[in-house]
Amino acid sequence: MEQHTFFATAARNLETLLAEELRSLGIADARETRGGVRFSGPLADAYRVCLWSRIANRVLLPLAEFDAPHADTLYARIRDIDWSAHMDATRTLAVHMDTARSGIDHSRFGALKIKDAIVDQFREATGTRPAVDTHRPDLAIHCRLFRDRAVLSLDLSGDSLHRRGYRIEGVAAPLKETLAAAMLLRAGWPGIAAGGGSLIDPMCGSATLVIEGALMAADIAPGLMRDYWGFTGWLGHDAPAWTALLAEARERRQAGLLRLSRHGKRIRGYDSDLAAVRSSSSNVASADLLAHVQIERRELVDCRPASPAERGLVIMNPPYGERIGVEGGLPLLYANIGRMLREHFDGWHAAMLTGNPELGKRMGLRARAFHTLYNGPIECRLLHFDVAREAHVSDRPVPLPAEARGPGAEMLANRLKKNQKQLNKWLREQQISCYRLYDADLPEYALAIDVYQAREPRGESRTVAHVQEYAAPASIDPRDARRRLREALGVIADTLQIAEQDLYLKIRQPQRGKAQYERLADTGRFFEIEEDGLRLLVNFEDYLDTGLFLDHRDTRRLLRRLAPQRRFLNLFGYTGSASVHAAAGGARSTTTVDMSRTYIDWSRRNLALNGFSGRDHELIQADCLDWLTKARAYHGHFGLIFLDPPSFSTSKRMQGTFDVQRDHAALIRSAVDLLAPDGILIFSNNLRRFRLDDEALSDLDVADIGAQTIPRDFARSPQIHHCWRIERGDAVADSNEIWGRALRNRERR
Repeated sequence: MEQHTFFATAARNLETLLAEELRSLGIADARETRGGVRFSGPLADAYRVCLWSRIANRVLLPLAEFDAPHADTLYARIRDIDWSAHMDATRTLAVHMDTARSGIDHSRFGALKIKDAIVDQFREATGTRPAVDTHRPDLAIHCRLFRDRAVLSLDLSGDSLHRRGYRIEGVAAPLKETLAAAMLLRAGWPGIAAGGGSLIDPMCGSATLVIEGALMAADIAPGLMRDYWGFTGWLGHDAPAWTALLAEARERRQAGLLRLSRHGKRIRGYDSDLAAVRSSSSNVASADLLAHVQIERRELVDCRPASPAERGLVIMNPPYGERIGVEGGLPLLYANIGRMLREHFDGWHAAMLTGNPELGKRMGLRARAFHTLYNGPIECRLLHFDVAREAHVSDRPVPLPAEARGPGAEMLANRLKKNQKQLNKWLREQQISCYRLYDADLPEYALAIDVYQAREPRGESRTVAHVQEYAAPASIDPRDARRRLREALGVIADTLQIAEQDLYLKIRQPQRGKAQYERLADTGRFFEIEEDGLRLLVNFEDYLDTGLFLDHRDTRRLLRRLAPQRRFLNLFGYTGSASVHAAAGGARSTTTVDMSRTYIDWSRRNLALNGFSGRDHELIQADCLDWLTKARAYHGHFGLIFLDPPSFSTSKRMQGTFDVQRDHAALIRSAVDLLAPDGILIFSNNLRRFRLDDEALSDLDVADIGAQTIPRDFARSPQIHHCWRIERGDAVADSNEIWGRALRNRERR
């Protein structure tokens, strides 16, 4: 049996792993070298690597090696090869060239010279010439030119081996299949799978990790779905050897899937993005693994094992500030990943690929090991964790003691004291116990600091600081930003004379839609605060916001003054604090509408805490936009409406999207339709660049009251919200019809 020397290429830092894999395939003399692995054997060995390697990019059969300092030399040496032994004039070819540190420094020019030499040889010998097919040639030729030394090879794989054939749909920056396989191998998934363990990817994207994991667990050759190879059109192809390998792989696949089915769907992928879930499902179906892999839409905080006894591997490739995502929002994401693992996956193994090791420190878990891998040109770390209590470390920055702080910390301390002194008299006069103390006054300390007098049920009242860190720009060294944050936390604790456990830190970034309301944790820990003699519940840990928008304090007071003897409607009701104020002001009834069951329950608790319950205080879980189109029973019913929509919204319950700038006129008209003849609508939003469409609302009485509703402690941020008082004019349009048209347009978008 004729022996050949082959070269399997691999991505940087995967040469050792590829050599180990080839040895496991029975190729004893696999020798790793820069850029790949050399091995010798019959063609069947090369075919086996093409079919079974999960790591290799290509399998090359070297034909010649020579010096080629000039284009003419390259042409001549290619003409010296007998190409009739590899193809005939009826077949197609394609040439790929890589060149570095050589006289021929343009790869396309070099590839053209190689093609010309082959074509000219056939034309002189037969009078005809082979055609070029860059998509699926019969003969794929690869040339590597380094320091004028050329290695010319046949590309037996024909196309990169990461193209398995199952990917139908992808998401932004999809993970290469070969890199996904390397992650799984480094994480020890084959052994975990053999022991009956499960695999979960909580951020599955296009499902590459879970599909590759299923292929490994079921002993399925990764190349079995490919319908094109570089060797099938080659005259030296050993068809019987290839046929035998395919037959063996199909038998192993059938047996492997049968074994996998006995354990149920223990390979699962989750993602919060509906488009990613659809993409994942399509790819899993294409891989014919729907019976064995579960794909589901879940928020990160909702990812957990199927049962307390389940064990296995959690693996993921979250964004790390390159290509996708906004780097400033990533510390919060990584902290939430760590929290998810600590709270729900005790006893599991976990592996995470990141291109930013500093972000990995936000997870609150100590990595036991790491491997350096490359995601394209990006150097990454594959972090390995044994999720156990002894591996837990604090994911929150520790406040720096006074002696370790820099000179900037003193400036911050002075500013906090100055702000507090300026607010103290006003706070006493207004009987305000929850307020904003600082809002990025100093550019070096980009924080918003809110102070709450709060108590847990049956607990003593104490001072709590809710600190939001505005995401630092990418140009700021993360280590410098983290040190300044630790300085700031120390200063805040000292200035307010509070314990470290009463500091609650969040990372603030631009939010779209319902992101500001999504859960960060699941503590269920509520505190009670007082506002104008009313009791309201806040939560400092589970959400980005606490449940009470402090900048709307004066707006709630306004609603309370306007409420006597009016029926009150609170649209996009959030936690119902506006409804509580209206009820306390003497409203005949309150109706609170919100899409979230969590916030409807929160609203119910806030109302009950102040003695308001029963039929006069209606709570409706519904999409406000949809509810308004069906609310004809409430036509002319409400004397007072508070309308405070999000800037942008989309959810699994909504069709299309809502954009407050685009859709506010139709939304306002739909709400006005529910107003009594002497009714008042208070419309508010927090889109900083918002502009009211005066022309579209010209028949209504509209007064801008934004300046009057910005409290003194938010005067530094006059654009934090906008607010208008709106009343019926003489000719109110048929708003249901207008809003219905807007909804239909939204669905088409």
